Amino acid sequence: MTVEGLRRRRPETLGDLLETYGRELQGVAYLILRDRPAAEDVVIETLLTAFERGGSIRDERALRAWLLRVATNHALAAKRRSVRVVRLDLVPDGVASGDLGADSSTRLALLDGIAGLPIQMRAAVVLRYYADQSVDEVAATLGKSPNTIKAQLQTALDRLRVHLADPVGASLGEAFHA
Repeated sequence: MTVEGLRRRRPETLGDLLETYGRELQGVAYLILRDRPAAEDVVIETLLTAFERGGSIRDERALRAWLLRVATNHALAAKRRSVRVVRLDLVPDGVASGDLGADSSTRLALLDGIAGLPIQMRAAVVLRYYADQSVDEVAATLGKSPNTIKAQLQTALDRLRVHLADPVGASLGEAFHA
């Protein structure tokens, strides 16, 4: 239904996309960028891209993965553009997703650890554990091989375990969705 609306370039389809995917797209963008206004801009850019190019999607089931790929690419591009900007905030504003917005010290430490990862690795972690994509989907989204993504995820998890000072290692999925 949504893909058909994109094919027919119906403006009301943008509202449907925002309602259905907006929170998740904003969450992914925020976790990559760590900047709420920039994440909101990414959502808008993603919806505009969907309106312009989404008519080429043939399968409704491919829409979510395609939107996540577009949002990730927009977020990564925004991050590259803002490399010279220095952020001075010590505690995050709060996260777009209600699940991550609590003031839990573990969540804050986790967000801080994720923010310290290299941008491509951060994107892989966000797509895998926040957007719940499979390794193959993350690889397709980022244009990398599944083995590269597996290696990035393993390195990221190792760094996050050290950052959280948890010798046993916490379940990243549980920390994201708790």
